[in-house]
Amino acid sequence: MFAKIFSTLIVASALVAGVVSKPLPKNRLTARGDVSFNNWGGFSSLSGFDNFYGSDNFEGSITSQTIVTEQSQELVCHSESIEIIQQRLLVIQEMAKRIITEQVCEVETQTVVFEQFHASMGSFSHDLRRTSGHHAGFDSSISSHFNDIVSSDSSSLSTNDFGFSGKDVGSNTVVVGGSNWNDETSPASVGSAYSAARGAFYGSF
Repeated sequence: MFAKIFSTLIVASALVAGVVSKPLPKNRLTARGDVSFNNWGGFSSLSGFDNFYGSDNFEGSITSQTIVTEQSQELVCHSESIEIIQQRLLVIQEMAKRIITEQVCEVETQTVVFEQFHASMGSFSHDLRRTSGHHAGFDSSISSHFNDIVSSDSSSLSTNDFGFSGKDVGSNTVVVGGSNWNDETSPASVGSAYSAARGAFYGSF
């Protein structure tokens, strides 16, 4: 079931294999302080934490992108019903909860790694609103490991090393075409959508 839900995503990602990419580097934000979480609080489960993104890059926002030009030209968005989108994002959400609670035992480490995950996802909002200096795309190489999260029996979480770190994200960026973004009108309309969504969020408390 897990594989079926994202089969189209995996197929799209797999097409990148063998494609020659054209580097179009684009830097995001500057460093905002060096905070180390290696062995923070004396927890050995946080050993090597900083190695993933870097101690000056907690949420992974300091990175560059290399666009896989050919794949970006081929992949075009197509609209599905909003409920279909919400279902799939909920699957990702609940899998994140499972990974954090099943593969980390110290609640302090659970808290730190979740806040990193949450902040990293939040930075994508800037990409969508074109305020980060980054293209709104995804890393096809990293996303291709989606089916590897669970073991072959599809019941237990895998524990093998995928062979990448957070510093690699963006190295194989695919920018999906076909959106309605307009440089003249979209900053205002997307800003309005963002404000409405944030208002609904804060109003829920």
